[in-house]
Amino acid sequence: MESSSSSLSSPPEFDYLFKLLLIGDSGVGKSSLLLSFTSDTFEDLSPTIGVDFKVKHVTVGGKKLKLAIWDTAGQERFRTLTSSYYRGAQGIIMVYDVTRRETFTNLSDIWAKEIDLYSTNQDCIKMLVGNKFDKDSERTVSKKEGIDFAREYGCLFIECSAKTRVNVEQCFEELVLKILETPSLLAEGSSGVKKNIFKQKPLESDASTSSCC
Repeated sequence: MESSSSSLSSPPEFDYLFKLLLIGDSGVGKSSLLLSFTSDTFEDLSPTIGVDFKVKHVTVGGKKLKLAIWDTAGQERFRTLTSSYYRGAQGIIMVYDVTRRETFTNLSDIWAKEIDLYSTNQDCIKMLVGNKFDKDSERTVSKKEGIDFAREYGCLFIECSAKTRVNVEQCFEELVLKILETPSLLAEGSSGVKKNIFKQKPLESDASTSSCC
């Protein structure tokens, strides 16, 4: 991970700051996916309580990027808590477990509807991720079904394994590259725009603007 200078005269440590959100049912591997990407390790983790986030500095497409990646709890009792965290996200990663069919069907029944309700940017890039594809013998959701879902909902699509790290970096890189191709999201993520995406609180009312926080 890149280090940054605290000198006031130094140039910005990044060209763009992007907020990414991980959503999906509890136990699909969102936290493990995030940990695999940000720390190059894998752990079987306990369910996330509320919301957690990690920061990762990467260089993609010749641009220095600071990624603030929010990991949301999948349990229903946390839904109202996490709704405000959709605000200002340039990328949303919808995760399901290829060995648990209900986690896939819940994407359309629950999670896609949440995006429609809470996402504040209509140009937000969505990435569909089928996790745990290393357990191919236990698969209950075919790759074709994932591709069909992604086509219907206008998502990017990839299958990966947080455990073996196969396609984990590609997942985030493809998402970020697509954000970099979207002018409205670039404007939001510019390092010249003051942001406070690290200290968000649930909102009392629904926001109608696409500005961050």
